[in-house]
Amino acid sequence: MTGRQETIDGRKLRGERRRRAILDATLRVIERDGVSAVTHRAVAREADVPPTSPTYYYATIDDLLIATLVSAAETLCTDMLRMVEAEPGEIAALLAKAVGEDRGRTLAEYELYLLAVRRPELRPAARRWLDLAFEIVRPEDPVRFRAFLAAIDGLLIQGLLADVPPTADELEPIVSFLIRTRD
Repeated sequence: MTGRQETIDGRKLRGERRRRAILDATLRVIERDGVSAVTHRAVAREADVPPTSPTYYYATIDDLLIATLVSAAETLCTDMLRMVEAEPGEIAALLAKAVGEDRGRTLAEYELYLLAVRRPELRPAARRWLDLAFEIVRPEDPVRFRAFLAAIDGLLIQGLLADVPPTADELEPIVSFLIRTRD
């Protein structure tokens, strides 16, 4: 019985790895070419999996985009929660990295996030990170916490729009101001 259990668990583990590879590849396709370039075939090529694999796990492009958005939301929530507990200098460094070194990934995540404005079926997934943040932090003042997260969103969008991404030193005074309003 143990051998059968290991086989089932092994298949499950491989399936989870393949699913993760497909979601990561979807983000890379968006990062490089935008949401409009996401097709099952393009994602399979990027993930280096058989062409039928994305369709096996995600029957439609919307299913794939929703799963990618949920996955990105969970990562974003983890990043945002680190910011909530961090000092202004650390937060500024994380933001500078997001719009500098990790610019492509941040852009891909926001492109997915904004797609939900036009595609109602994506909205629950787009709101996922905010729901997770509130669930985990349980802020004393929900309005202040939401304003803090909205300001961080704004800084990230502004950083993506900048010809030269802001540095941590440039962001630190803004973050210090936000921290005062957060607390």
